[in-house]
Amino acid sequence: MSAPDKFSGVLTPVITPFTDDLAPDAERLIRQCKWMLSQNVGLAVFGTNSEANSLSTDEKIELMDRLIEGGIDPKRMMPGTGCCALSDSVKLTAHAAKLGCGGTLMLPPFYYKGVSDDGLYASYSEIIQKVGDANLRIYLYHIPPISNVPLSLGLIERLIKDYPDTVVGIKDSSGEWSNTKAMLDAGWDDFRIFAGAESFLLDNMRNGGSGCISATANVNPAAIHNLYANWQSDEADELQAGLDVVRNIFQAYPMIPALKAAAAIYGDDPDWCRVRPPLMALDEAQMAGLTQDLKAIDFAMPGLKDAA
Repeated sequence: MSAPDKFSGVLTPVITPFTDDLAPDAERLIRQCKWMLSQNVGLAVFGTNSEANSLSTDEKIELMDRLIEGGIDPKRMMPGTGCCALSDSVKLTAHAAKLGCGGTLMLPPFYYKGVSDDGLYASYSEIIQKVGDANLRIYLYHIPPISNVPLSLGLIERLIKDYPDTVVGIKDSSGEWSNTKAMLDAGWDDFRIFAGAESFLLDNMRNGGSGCISATANVNPAAIHNLYANWQSDEADELQAGLDVVRNIFQAYPMIPALKAAAAIYGDDPDWCRVRPPLMALDEAQMAGLTQDLKAIDFAMPGLKDAA
């Protein structure tokens, strides 16, 4: 098996469907992933908006297997494999590498706060060494608003220096353009830097970035990819403004339930509304508000209903 190409473009933390007993619904997830791929968006399954930390390690492994068996190209997959327990991270990461996934998106161990860069370096290093696969490609996941465990520029640089063929990129979900810009300005050779939202996609591309990994690519994939593909065009600023309108609507609601509500509405599939506790589905007023807000901008998710 040859080493995977590095990712670029648009990926999304694919929302995870659940059955009525709150088990992961593999068949519905396969259909959703196929629709995402048809919209030119890669699959960061088991990301934040996938409810990844509400899924067990065994559930994630089974879903990875089912996706591959269902015809999903593993090279288009960047599953999230970073867990609090080192052994879980190793198990998930090794399985993703064995399946031939294009990379893994790796949170730091996030339960203990105030840990040192040395401790975080040791965690990533242990995972890499214990997996022991030359084809492993890791994309770091920096999301301090949720994890409260930031990845410093010094830590990133140390990992790149010691594991240049393995640690090949990062998703910056700090929500601060200045942080992403500092990464871009660091001059790390062919290190793939992804904005954590399409809000920063145009700025990221104009400064040498590689794309975005965005929650709302679950619902607005073609338009986000269109900006990625045409960021040098005269209409790029207008395209960015259009993306911002959609993003702002979804950000006005609890994000994960709102993404699932949109899949339910435009896929004519109410089962998509299910989330695992402690998250809760949108209430009636929220659902009505989201529906009206999206109708007001003539929002659509073309092809989703046919994929169901």
